[in-house]
Amino acid sequence: MAHDSASKFPRKLYESKLLELQAELVKMKEWVRVSGERLVVIFEGRDAAGKGGAIKRISMYLNPRVARIVALPAPTDREKGQWYFQRYIEHLPSKGEIVLFDRSWYNRAGVEHVMGFCTPDEYRRFLQQCPLFERMLVDDGIRLVKYWFSVSDEEQERRFKSRLEDPLRSWKLSPMDLEARKRWVEFSKAKDEMFVHTDIPESPWNVVEGDDKRRARLNCIHHLLSVVPYTDVVEPPLELGPRPPEQDYQRPPRDLFHYVPDYADTLIDGG
Repeated sequence: MAHDSASKFPRKLYESKLLELQAELVKMKEWVRVSGERLVVIFEGRDAAGKGGAIKRISMYLNPRVARIVALPAPTDREKGQWYFQRYIEHLPSKGEIVLFDRSWYNRAGVEHVMGFCTPDEYRRFLQQCPLFERMLVDDGIRLVKYWFSVSDEEQERRFKSRLEDPLRSWKLSPMDLEARKRWVEFSKAKDEMFVHTDIPESPWNVVEGDDKRRARLNCIHHLLSVVPYTDVVEPPLELGPRPPEQDYQRPPRDLFHYVPDYADTLIDGG
């Protein structure tokens, strides 16, 4: 259900609950590492629907050696000559790893299809092969969770304008995004067709309402924690013993090294 601006989730409650959920994500990560599980989480959705923000909050406190984000660029000429799923396979997790796909093989069912970057036969073949491919992953023991971030056209328009006006976030808006904006209906039809073929019991789509970013992040993380049967893995507590004596070691003089100038101190003096 969409929420208007008047019902925007309270910031203080959001921040406290987000921290609680992130603490649980750390427990989930440790369970994956110790148990040798393999977890794949796919994030798809409309441009500016908030999936990037959700990925950032999920990964914020996770060890990058265990949990990594995969956001692939456009395929190279060599990759275009491969089986479509081939370049994604090499990024799948090994035992004890989590992979968060910031867009995935579903590019073929969305932007490639709508923008004409693949042929009708390639598109048809994807819709046929994708459920088979995902069933193979699940059958091999990979936990596959798929999220579709939905956003209203009015909210997407507001976010696009905000990005245009913010030099720190303008990189988030590309000419391709603006072209896709013109094809809202075509993308809607492509998403509906994609769901018909790939919303399967082994790896169903989970739709996240994204008009309120705070609600979307909390809802997504809470759901992810609910579908992964993690437990709190108890590790032996670490103890910080006394520092060993320096014995006869002496640090070299400071003037032998190139120190970064104390720019922060100039701000204090200037204030």
